[in-house]
Amino acid sequence: MHDALYIGATGMQAQQLNVDTIANNLANVNTTGYKKGRVNFSDLVVSGGQPLLPSAAVDGNGGIFGDAYRTGAGVGIANLGKLFDLGDIKKTDSALDVAIQGDGFLEVTMPDGSHAYTRGGTLKVNADGLLATQAGYPLSPGIAVPSNVKSLTIGTDGKVTLVTADQSTPVEAGTLAMVRFTSPGMLNAQGDNLYRATDGSGEPIAGKPGEDSMGLVQQGFLEGSNVKMVEEMVNLMVAQRAYEASVKVVQASDEMLGMVNNLRR
Repeated sequence: MHDALYIGATGMQAQQLNVDTIANNLANVNTTGYKKGRVNFSDLVVSGGQPLLPSAAVDGNGGIFGDAYRTGAGVGIANLGKLFDLGDIKKTDSALDVAIQGDGFLEVTMPDGSHAYTRGGTLKVNADGLLATQAGYPLSPGIAVPSNVKSLTIGTDGKVTLVTADQSTPVEAGTLAMVRFTSPGMLNAQGDNLYRATDGSGEPIAGKPGEDSMGLVQQGFLEGSNVKMVEEMVNLMVAQRAYEASVKVVQASDEMLGMVNNLRR
């Protein structure tokens, strides 16, 4: 009965995290480039504990109670992952709006020299004159954009060409670096539509847009959130019912313990 209390408590804790994750998904239903989160559960198993019957009975003819000491211990969190299904691509016609049609990430250089990865979004020219994310982190490799630029074009292959006020001929400024991951769902979200590689995601695999399972760079488009409102609402109801079931287990176990405490000779 004590085990039932703890098992019910693990169920409540796990479903609370599930509800929190779903709530965060719903809150970001209109966030550009947002990828919905998902909680993956795993069962907790106690093995090698104290048997409920003498060892002779367990090893011999213990019947249905022969393995009773190998009971479950509740539910745990295996990991918190991201689903990188493609969101809706929306046309904006802005030269600094970029989306990736397919798999792949653009590489971003962080202030400490490390690298993060993004699915695109609205870019800008930062204080150093480099093409950067809205947070000011430059894309890799650094692409300088002069202050007198008249037009900026990003091709589907990631090549950036500029036309300045004093030069009518387009000049190639560089090519955006693109990578992919073996397990993108295990990337560590950093906020601002940025992700970092982890042991679970594997090392970034460099490639060219349109090749090696890489997507194409789409200028003048933004990728919307991949959260589906109806699906998340259904998931929320399922999580709530699972939480209520764990509460019932705790209540039933508490009532049984109360009966034991009230026993009289």
